[in-house]
Amino acid sequence: MPKIQTVYTTIFTIVFTFSAFISTAHANQELNWVGCGISKKAYVTSLAKQFEEETGIRINIQGGGATKGIRQVMTQTADLGGSCRYFLPNDPREAGVGLEPVAWDALVIIVNKDNPVDEISLADVKKLYNGKIKNWKQLGGNDAPVEVYIRKSKNSGVGRTFRKNVFADYDKKLYSTQQFKSSGPLEKGIISNKNAIAVTGISSARLRDVKILKLDGVAPTVKNVRAGKYKIYRPLYLTYNPDSPRIAEVKKFIKFCHSKRGREAMKQNGVVPYKEALSLIMKQIEQDDSAFKRGLKLTTDTAF
Repeated sequence: MPKIQTVYTTIFTIVFTFSAFISTAHANQELNWVGCGISKKAYVTSLAKQFEEETGIRINIQGGGATKGIRQVMTQTADLGGSCRYFLPNDPREAGVGLEPVAWDALVIIVNKDNPVDEISLADVKKLYNGKIKNWKQLGGNDAPVEVYIRKSKNSGVGRTFRKNVFADYDKKLYSTQQFKSSGPLEKGIISNKNAIAVTGISSARLRDVKILKLDGVAPTVKNVRAGKYKIYRPLYLTYNPDSPRIAEVKKFIKFCHSKRGREAMKQNGVVPYKEALSLIMKQIEQDDSAFKRGLKLTTDTAF
């Protein structure tokens, strides 16, 4: 009997150790992602599923915004993240973050589906957010007040990019009638208010029951964004910490995003793969150079 017990004990120990090994190995096959909701919808959710199929590495996805997508990665609270803005150059909480541009996203003007207005000019967008247009009649719509929705934070991905591309001023105070903490509630607000208007990312907007306006007669299609015909766009970044113990797995996901399979998934979600529109970088540089020459308050966010 003692010998049998010894055998059973040995077998139990081996099984327990093997199970623990498998459990640990499985845990090591997971990455935690946090970041902006637009990046999440634009490509991360879709690519994470395909990445797991191909590599066995699971990505746990959370939102939280672009700021968390940078800062939590720097503190190693998350393994990698997503940001729809560049890091703040003078903020030590964001210094040293790795930014890998993986896609181009259009910023779009959205209204309620029942709004008769189908397009808007960039000049009128500026007037709108300067508080100079307050009735839909001024935009060819109904005789009703325009309710302007914006994000609260100037440093949100949408807020920062919109201020840069439209006003060349990161500190620009935008006129608004209501402010929101995140893009989700803002977009839902448009669905329930026929007099509201807002700015958000195309990949997020296309999943909502809203109308996306043409800008200066140009629709924010993948083709138009890639060609530089649509005027408001920005890079979407994967963020990483170069000192992360999971950097090898993170780099695998970055490589997958740039792969043919990854690029196709992005295009299906309405965004342009970064490397398929490198000419947009030169357009960014030209825009920034023009802003500097006009003496406007702009710190370049050009992505290389």
